[in-house]
Parts: sequence; structure tokens; C-alpha cells
Amino acid sequence: MHTAVNQSFRITTSTEDWERALISGNGRQGVLCYGSPTALRFTLAHEEIFQPVTEPLPAPATAAALPRLRDLIAGGRFSEAAQAVCDLAVQEHPGYAETRWTDPLIPAATITFTPDGPVGAGWSRGTDFATGVVTQTWDGVTCETFVSRVHDAVVTRIRGVDGTVTIGLTDGRPERPVDAVTRRSGDELLLTARFPGVDWAGALPGYTVGVRVTRTREEVLIVARATPSPDRPGALPDGDFDGLLAAHVVRHGDLAGRVTLDLGGRREQQLFDAGRYAIISSTGTRPPTLQGVWSGSWSPPWRSGWTVDGNLQAALLSVHSTGTPELMTPLFDLLDTLHDDFRENARRLYGAPGVYIPAHLGSHGRQNHFGPVWCLTFWTAAAAWLARLYLDHWQHTADREFLAARALPFLREVADFHLHVVEIVDGRARFSPSYSPENDPDGAGAQACADATLDVQAVRDLLRGLLALDPDHPSADRRRTLLEALPPHRINAAGELAEWIDPRFGDHHEHRHSSHLVPFLYAGDPLVDADPALHAAAVATVRARLRWWLSEASDEMGYGLALLGVAAAHLGLAAEAYAALERLGDAYWRPTMVPTHNRDHMFNVDVAGAYPALIVAMVLRSRDVGPDGVARVDLLPALPGAWPSGSVRGLVARGPVTVDVSWTPDRVDATLTSPVDRTVELGLPGLTKTVTLRADHPHQVSAPR
Repeated sequence: MHTAVNQSFRITTSTEDWERALISGNGRQGVLCYGSPTALRFTLAHEEIFQPVTEPLPAPATAAALPRLRDLIAGGRFSEAAQAVCDLAVQEHPGYAETRWTDPLIPAATITFTPDGPVGAGWSRGTDFATGVVTQTWDGVTCETFVSRVHDAVVTRIRGVDGTVTIGLTDGRPERPVDAVTRRSGDELLLTARFPGVDWAGALPGYTVGVRVTRTREEVLIVARATPSPDRPGALPDGDFDGLLAAHVVRHGDLAGRVTLDLGGRREQQLFDAGRYAIISSTGTRPPTLQGVWSGSWSPPWRSGWTVDGNLQAALLSVHSTGTPELMTPLFDLLDTLHDDFRENARRLYGAPGVYIPAHLGSHGRQNHFGPVWCLTFWTAAAAWLARLYLDHWQHTADREFLAARALPFLREVADFHLHVVEIVDGRARFSPSYSPENDPDGAGAQACADATLDVQAVRDLLRGLLALDPDHPSADRRRTLLEALPPHRINAAGELAEWIDPRFGDHHEHRHSSHLVPFLYAGDPLVDADPALHAAAVATVRARLRWWLSEASDEMGYGLALLGVAAAHLGLAAEAYAALERLGDAYWRPTMVPTHNRDHMFNVDVAGAYPALIVAMVLRSRDVGPDGVARVDLLPALPGAWPSGSVRGLVARGPVTVDVSWTPDRVDATLTSPVDRTVELGLPGLTKTVTLRADHPHQVSAPR
């Protein structure tokens, strides 16, 4: 039987603020647990309940204007180019006169338990990361809540007190009307919500939340389920709390237990577990949104959709290396459901085949969100960046069925788009229009630009991957031609890796993004690996950006700092990586073990995925496995002095190769396991050695430090 003592952390503050709630979830549904002994509140959300607020429109038909847009950018008229897109869009549809957002992920309902009798003392609350159980206690009363991965229901047991259970819409005002009716039959409740006045195709008509309350002399059992349909409520599971929990713990515990980190009980160890817990708990049939699978607001920041210029990639950054590749599959499923919109975007925006993925995704995949400043129709690298996640899934699983059926078809379409859109002039590829996510080049006065470094890097990575994995494709020669025409990296006058290849654009380091460092979040950049000057320039860039991040001027987008730290670790910068980790722990995590977007502001799970990835990057680095089948793995590439001893079990390097590693001030010990016979080039502190692995036979390695 589960007991209340199994808590990964414990706090003694109560709150009526949903943002400071404790979280539990099964990926499809999430619950925010908050309140006090006066009234316990449980706010439910569901991964598919996005309220239809803004009718999706076709992406603006700018393909015919592409020559003019390129001329404006070539002539340095960057703001005019961005404004021209907006003008064309409004001419086509007046709905583009204002910024169009995706639909918001909304709270489905709040269940309130009001205890009978006087309020006691001794309040505390906490979460068990291993089981997903949130426990709230006071003066002989215990309330335990989890969301079953097996039965898809929110389950709460309250012992030590009886009380009243009610349900209603969450406080606040929806952006569009919500018609809600609650029916009660004894201790069963059903809230039915409908979205009136929504008449566009594909819009969600409404939803239901069903609740069943069972009372005995010992406890009150509340079982609830949100369903994205106003007409077909989901069935509620039978069984007692312990039986439902036992089934759930098998599945949740398997995911949570894939990796074990031991840093002697340091706070970093606790935040590593908290981050993994949040991502596991908010990954269902869809990947985590900006707020995971939790929502307490009718108008969440950025609509709590999926933002793919870094946010979603950060949230998913540690799922492969921590041995949970199945948590990446929901991203691929999401992209599949939006594929027709992506193809239509490519056709209308650029007159191109293949796919164009916008920066903001939600209930649709159309490019509707852009403006004269945030000129997001010019960002063409989203699909190429996401292609790296397909490549990484292959590298970490060696799943040939996935490669053939899902990865290669997606990569081919992304390549088709760039083969059509990227111009080759005098043997040199030109990316125009271009955009480096959310940053404006120093002195340009606009975000519109040409030749953002990320564009070149992402397409180079994509083409290399395709030429290695798909060498006999009819387009192979065209892909090779484009690859050879891609411009080299530029080192700016300060000796830094420039964010724009085009020398007209100066670097702007006081910024939350570092998009030109994206390769160092993954397998690295072979060009930088092979060139000491480029490596030194990348190091200088990390240090320049980190100076701003560690200053008091930075107070936004904590995941950007985490990604900068991952890049630092990949480049071997232990002190810089640890400085990023320390600032994240100090400024971007609440006592509830849920991170925020800004310092103690805006509930957000992007950091939850990127923080564990940063710790992993400090102890494990791996490159892509090429046609030779050799895995290239480095242990402790950026180990900080603050961790003289430690261990981690269950990491996965590209290959895949499973890695367990422990270290002391004098020694490092590791066990490597591969599912197939494999050669590993293993980097250890101070030496490199070649290791031969036999399939499924753990191989132990030791070395002095």
C-alpha cells in the first residue's frame, strides 16, 4: 500500500495560485493540486482540449512575391520586406489585420473538496516522482492524487475527513463563450461544456468531465476524467485506490526508473528527477505543450501550444539520452496529423513542394502567426531542425522500421522544400528570406535577414543525414550539389561564431536565443570538430552569450540558458556549463519543483526537459554513428569541480550504446552495452581508447582521472 511518506520533496506552504500547484499527469490528462485545509482544488486539463478561439486561415499566398522580397532584403530594406508580407496577407483576408494566435490549451474544470469540520494544523504537501502521487496532509488528514497511465483517470483518495465535492469551470473569463452545464446524480457529477458560435471545420465542439465519488468510513475516493467530446463522456474505471495505483506505478515507474543519477543528494540531483518527472507526466499521445499537460488559465502565455523555434526541442532534449525514446514518438505523431497543413504552407508561402512548418503549432499547422516585427514567414528552418530529432531517434534506437517508414519520408520532403527554395548563385547557396529565431541583427533594425547561420546548419545536417542514409535516391545528386554550395561558417571580428553568414549583420549577444549553437545540442558540427579556429569561435560565442545570461539584465526564457549550457558542455566548457546549471536552479525552479519561463514567472516545462539534458551533456557526449558503424562516445566531457564523485546509470549514447558511469576524484568506471556487435571510440579524461562490444554483453572500462 502506498503511504504518504514517499515524497521526493515536501513543502509547508499552501496556495490558491494554480501556478504554484503540485502536478501529476499521465500525458493525456494533467491535474494541478492546490488549495488548503479549507478547500482542496484539483484543476484538470487534457492534451486535446484547445478552445477554438481563432479560425485558422490559409497561409498567405506570398510565393509570387518572393522575387520582390528577395530584392528588398538584398537592398537592405528589411522592415519593408516584413511589412510587404503583412500587406499581402491583409489584401487576401482581412483577418490578418491583427496578429493571429493559435487556440489556447484551457483548463477543463476544477474539482473542489471542502472538508467537514474544523481546520487542523500541520499542513504539508509534496510529490513522489517515482509514482506520480501528490500528497497533501494536515492534522490526521491525508489526500493523495495521481493520474493513471493505465486507466486514463485522475484518482484522489482522502482519509481522515469527509467533505463535499463540487465541480465547475475554472475562475476567470474565457476568450470566447463556454456554455457549461453540471448534472449531479447522487455522488456522480458530469460537467458538459460546449463552445457556441464556432462554425469552422475541425473545431472542437466541447468536452466533458465526469466525476464519481465513493465514500466509506475510512476514505473518500474521487475518480475523474476529462474527455474531448461534449456528447460521449469517457468511462470511469472501477477499483480501489491501491489497485488503480499499482497498475499505474508499473508503467510510470518504468519510465521514471530508466535513469538513476547520484550526486550525493545535491539539489541538482533533485531537479534532474523533477525535470524528468514533468516531461514524463506531460507526454501522452502528443508531446508536452509550453505548460506540459496543465493549464489553469483561459489565456495561457503563447496559448500554451507547441513552439518549435526552440521550446519544444528543449522540452524533449533529454528523452533519448535518458532512455525513454517512446516519449519522442508523440512529436512525430503530431507532425503527421498536421502534415497536410505543412504542405499547403510550402505551396502558398514559397511555391515549393515538401513541407513548411511554422514556429507555432496548436490545433492546426497553418502559418497564421507573423507580423511586421516577428516576420515568422521568413523562418524556413523549423522542419530541418525537427529533422534532427528524426535522425536522433534513429541514432538512439537503430529502429530500421522507423527509419524506412517515418524518418526518411519526412526528411525527403524537408529536403525537397529546400532544394526548391534555396538559390545557388555563382556556386554559393543563398537563404533569402531568412530569420534567426526572435533575434534582430545588431544594427539592422529588423528581424528580417538573409543567411541566418541556423538555416545553413540545419540544412547541412539534413543533407548529410540523407546522403548517408538514402544514397540511391533519385534526388541524391541535387542534394549533394546543394550541400557543396552551402557557405562556410563566418567568424566575426570579435573571433566569435557569427549568427549570420551574411557579413552585413552584426551579432546581438544580449538575447535569449543562441540559435547558431543548435548543432552542439545534439551530435555536434563536423566542420567545427575539424577546425580549431571554428571551435575557438564557438567557445567565444558561448562565453559572450553567457555573460549576458549571468547578468541581472536577463530575466526571460530560462530554457535558452539551459540550451546555452548544453552547448557549453558539448564544447568541453565545464565551468560555463555549471554556471548555467547553477543559475537555472537558483532562478527558474519554484519550491513546487515546477520550472518557470522567466525568473519565478510563468509556469512552463521547457526547462524541465532541458535541465536534465544539461546534466547529461556534462557526463556524456556522443557523435552520430556513420556508415562504418563506429560509435563515438566521450565520458565526463564537462564534469564540474562541484561533483568530485557521482554516478549515473542508464544513459543512452548514439549507436545506441547504453552507458553506466561512476567517478571519484581519482578514477572513472563505466559499463557499456550495445544491442549489436560494435566498435566504440571511447573518450575518457586524458585518453582515448577503442573498445569492442559484443551484442548484449556489458563491457567494463576503468581509467584514472
